[in-house]
Amino acid sequence: MKQINKYVSAAFLAIALVSVVGCASTAKHEGTGEYVDDSVITTKVKAAIFNDASLKVFQINVETFKGVVQLSGFVNSPAAVTKAAEVTRTVGGVKSVKNDLQVK
Repeated sequence: MKQINKYVSAAFLAIALVSVVGCASTAKHEGTGEYVDDSVITTKVKAAIFNDASLKVFQINVETFKGVVQLSGFVNSPAAVTKAAEVTRTVGGVKSVKNDLQVK
């Protein structure tokens, strides 16, 4: 009976270790927690852009990776490019902004 308990304990420990290592992040891949954080940041940035009357949220794509927000798409004026970056920087959790917006 003690032998079975050792095997069960070893198996449980191995599964726990694999689960923890599988959720860890690397330089190019996010961990589970980071993915959720980035999704929240993306949602907040989209909401902030939507709430600004001078910006059109449907023209601006927002992607986040490890707190770095990338804006892409086409806007109507150079002022909109600057305004989108400013609005994005005000969102909590944003480490930096990569602004790839283009004026049509």
